Formats: sequence, structure tokens, C-alpha cells
Amino acid sequence: MSEFDLIRQHFTRTTRYTELGIGDDAALIRVGANMELAISADMLVAGTHFFADADPYQLGWKSLAVNLSDMAAMGAQPRWATLAIALPAANPAWLTEFSRGFFACADRFVVDLIGGDTTRGPLTISVQIMGEVPNGLAIKRSGAQLGDQIWLSGPLGYAALALAHLQAKIKLDADTFAQCASALHAPQPRVALGLALRGIATSAIDISDGLLADLGHVLSASNLGAKLHLNQLPQASHWPMASSLKPAEQLKLLLAGGDDYELCFSAPAAAHGRISQLGSTLGLPLLCVGEMVAERGLAVHGLAGEMLDIKEAGFDHFK
Repeated sequence: MSEFDLIRQHFTRTTRYTELGIGDDAALIRVGANMELAISADMLVAGTHFFADADPYQLGWKSLAVNLSDMAAMGAQPRWATLAIALPAANPAWLTEFSRGFFACADRFVVDLIGGDTTRGPLTISVQIMGEVPNGLAIKRSGAQLGDQIWLSGPLGYAALALAHLQAKIKLDADTFAQCASALHAPQPRVALGLALRGIATSAIDISDGLLADLGHVLSASNLGAKLHLNQLPQASHWPMASSLKPAEQLKLLLAGGDDYELCFSAPAAAHGRISQLGSTLGLPLLCVGEMVAERGLAVHGLAGEMLDIKEAGFDHFK
């Protein structure tokens, strides 16, 4: 199978928002009037972001979903994606399942694949995502205001528990692991929530590297500090299964485990009721977990209100 046969067979489809898609030197896309183009990219590398023997369907889904999560955090409507993939070999069975998972996610969120590249090499998947947001309505990391409440779109820790099980740090029963593994391998980007938060949220970020690390980016961009209250954090319902871990290790998985792909966002206290109603409408367990403060830094308060000493903030590729 040649490189171009591979692309035609597995990745060429009719597009929805595209003047010219795969097959030329560049794609041509239509951008609506009075709209800004939001663009982001993520890379997944075998051995770093996923196990080399990962299920290709799940990998196809996740490779697009993690990029869609970035669009959600910006309040952008995802429209187009490009895919660059390095493959150790052109395995038709693997490619069929990978592309099936990728396009299942693309169809679920109505996204066109409009181009990319393929080459031989260690398994590496790079997706660029593009979306539209009306002028002035993008939700930026730098917009948080003093006194804003801090919200999460859902519980944390399922993906971290699944990874800990796979690394033999804890032992989960089969049903529990299946639920946790679904969060790890098939995250659900909160696109509908991101769109609904336009004009409500003052800042937002998706949690990929861990709550403490990612919220820290918002604080840095907004020149603020924050207080988090552990007794308000929505935790994975199976958290007791991690009881074999020391409390500090459990806390690390919860606050710095990453791969949650929930949204963390800030909004004025006056919007509390509106956001709660929004959670009911979307079927999401939105929960207020803290507030923005003037004093720089991120303070985490324990179950009894005590200040916790957190040593590790989250995942860093070069540490």
C-alpha cells in the first residue's frame, strides 16, 4: 500500500464546511462573517501518551477528542482537523480501526478532516484542530477576575485510577476498571458546555495535565491566586478503590493525575444560579470548588479546612 493509497482508503471522506479538502497542496475552508478562527494542536506519542499496544479504535477517538477539548475550553465550535501520523508499518487492520474511531468522534462533534501527512516512524499522532467563535466571545485563560468562583464540569480521577491499575499500583475489579478505562481511553470533550459558557465564564481551561497544573496556567495568565476546597471537589465515585494508596498518593492522583478532560472555568458569583441550571440542562454535575483571590499562588484546603502541602502540581514532559 502506497502512502497515497493509505490516505485515500482510510482518511478521505466528503467534507461539510470545506471548499477543498484532502488531495491538494492545502485545504480551503470557509470561515463565517464576524467569526474568529481558533486553532490548536496536540501530539500523542506511543510510550508517552499511550501504551504501544493501545486499542486503535480508542486511540483514534482520543487523538481527536483531546483536541476538541481545547476548542471547548475556548468556547469555540470545532469545524476542521488535520492529522499527521507516523506509523511503524502500514497495517491495514490497525488503520481501519484507528480511522473508524477517529471518524466516530468526528461525526459525533461534526468535524471535517481536511488534510495532514503520513510517514514511516515510531507511532506518533499529531492532530491540529480549528474552530469558529464569534468575535470577542472566545473564553481566554487571562480573563479571570478577583472574586470569581471556580467550577469543574465533572469528577476527577477516573483516568488516573485506570492508569494506576495498568501500572499495577492498585487493583480494581473488572467492572470498576472498565468504567475508569473508558475515561482514560475515550474522553468526552465538553464542547456543548464550552459553547454555552460564552458570555458567562471569564476564563476556562481543559484539564489534561492535572487540575493544579492547568488551573495554575489560568492564575498566571490572569495575575491572580486561588483557593480550592477539597471537600467540594467532585471525585471519581470509585475513589475508595484506591485505598491501598497512601493519602498523599491518593491526593496526587486526584489533583495532579491528569487525562480528565473536564473543563475548569471561572465565573462571577452572580452567575452561580445560571451555571447550576446550565448543568441540569446539559446533564453535567457542575460544581463550584473554589474562588479567585488576590494573593498569588494556589491554596488547597483539606476536609477540615486545613492548608494542604501539595508537592507535585501535574504532568510535565521534561521533568
